Amino acid sequence: MRGIRPFLKDAWRLARPYFMTSEQRWSARGLLAAIVLMNLTLVALSVVLSFWRREFYNALQDKDWTAFLELLFLYRPTASGIMPGFCEVAAVHIVLAVYSVYLNQLLQIRWREWLTKQFLAEWLADRAYYNMGLTADGAAAGTDNPDQRVAEDLRDFCQMSLSLTLDLLSNIVSLCSFIGILWGLSGAVEAFGIPIPGYMVWVALAYALVGTMLTHFVGRPLSILNFRQQRVEADFRYALMRIRENMESIALYRGEQEESVTLRERFAGVIENWYQIMVRTKLLNSLVNGYGQIAVIFPIVVAAPRYFAGAMQLGGLMQTVGAFGSVQGSMSWFVDSYSSIAQWRAIVERLSTFHAAIAKARAESHGGFTASESPSGVVRLTDITMSLPDGTTLLDHANLTFTAGHSVVITGRTGSGKSTLFRVLAGIWPFGHGEVAVPPRSFFLPQRPYIPLGTLRHVITYPNAMDAFTEDRIAQALEDAGLPQLRDRIDSDDNWPTRLSGGEQQRIALARALLARPDWIFLDEATASLDPEAESGLYGILRQRLPDTTLVSIAHRPSVAGFHESKLIFTRTGFAPGSLVSADVEPVAGE
Repeated sequence: MRGIRPFLKDAWRLARPYFMTSEQRWSARGLLAAIVLMNLTLVALSVVLSFWRREFYNALQDKDWTAFLELLFLYRPTASGIMPGFCEVAAVHIVLAVYSVYLNQLLQIRWREWLTKQFLAEWLADRAYYNMGLTADGAAAGTDNPDQRVAEDLRDFCQMSLSLTLDLLSNIVSLCSFIGILWGLSGAVEAFGIPIPGYMVWVALAYALVGTMLTHFVGRPLSILNFRQQRVEADFRYALMRIRENMESIALYRGEQEESVTLRERFAGVIENWYQIMVRTKLLNSLVNGYGQIAVIFPIVVAAPRYFAGAMQLGGLMQTVGAFGSVQGSMSWFVDSYSSIAQWRAIVERLSTFHAAIAKARAESHGGFTASESPSGVVRLTDITMSLPDGTTLLDHANLTFTAGHSVVITGRTGSGKSTLFRVLAGIWPFGHGEVAVPPRSFFLPQRPYIPLGTLRHVITYPNAMDAFTEDRIAQALEDAGLPQLRDRIDSDDNWPTRLSGGEQQRIALARALLARPDWIFLDEATASLDPEAESGLYGILRQRLPDTTLVSIAHRPSVAGFHESKLIFTRTGFAPGSLVSADVEPVAGE
């Protein structure tokens, strides 16, 4: 964890845009001002109640029934002015307390909504989410569990920022309000012959200072422990999510035992860190609770000599005790809020590192590649050097050109770099440099298609809008892709990522290409989950339905190569850079 100044700068950097530059800044400031005003009014009411208690306890001591009733239900003229009845003060207090919480919650959800949209927009922009996934590792601060940082950390940041800030402000105002009262009530005492005016103010200050120093010493490790707890909790939740996403594969492998071991190991991290939090929290709570219990009786003990000496009445004693409690409580805000501050600091640290990781990923989104649109219907890679995240070079200063109407298949052994070349063509690979020119109407089909949540119509039309294609076109695309059984379920909302088999998902991806009708289709093992006969049939459909579309395929099977005019073999030896070598293509049987 960094020092207090960088931490506060990070907190302000996260909070500032919403209140200073966002389109909601005026309404946000208005809500915040209303909440602050209500909280300050509640502090003012506590000052009024301080004087009310003095009059009320004096009425009890004097057995003044009329004053007792007036102070409860009406009002009473006193030496301090017109004292309102308790019922009136309580009614105003209740209304302010209720609506201050309501407006606080309204500001929280609006702030969280705005922050979530901003973080999501930045995370998705320039494929930052993708680049962060490529470079993430166990020690990479800011890249782990983005789902938790967006869903939970932003929620807690808004809630705790408002709660702690408003609480601190109320305590400062309360301190300023009651310190004068306590000073006037304390009188003076002599210590070693020196008169000390307002001695109870100094006692409260010393008491709070000692408590603050001890609390910080005992509770300092909680910030690191809370940061780590959020991470291990997210890791455990992610492991559970992975089982849900891959339950069929796990069941087929009979991998329940291994998954159980993995889950237990992840959960062991949760338990181990939680025990450390428990031990540290026990020490902190022992200090805080002891500090609080002593604070109940401490002001009475300190003020008792003046009361027994007849220098003040019971009401004055109770007002002194209340004022001391308010001053000491305000000065002890750090002590009482330490656990919350530690948690808030961990949240700010996680969001700040996440934001920094997004900015870095966006800055490196294109790596050294210069991407452009090719107006001539030619795909051209010029002086391409292509590397892996660990620095291994796959291609070194290579040049490659594909011409429209001339389909190409790229083959080679597994791990040679074919899929990386596919990502370079798509413009998403950040490791390397060179010039990449691809026509605008291009469509990329990965080996593992993305199946979004929602209706089947949404699944098929992705990434276009659901109303981008007519019902007839969607039905025809399903028919051509070999999925006629799904035509009647177009508007069904199902768990399609698990409902569809691997082969069906690849057929869905091909149906998307048939709907989009692009000029170029790049396929990376996009039919590998299908049997050779079905694979050949789908390639035949592509050539039939999209005769003017140029195909660039990465594949292994000879049957796929037959649907292309030329063939390139990606060759690599050891860890040396590879090369693309031309080879002959055997025509498809019957052509």
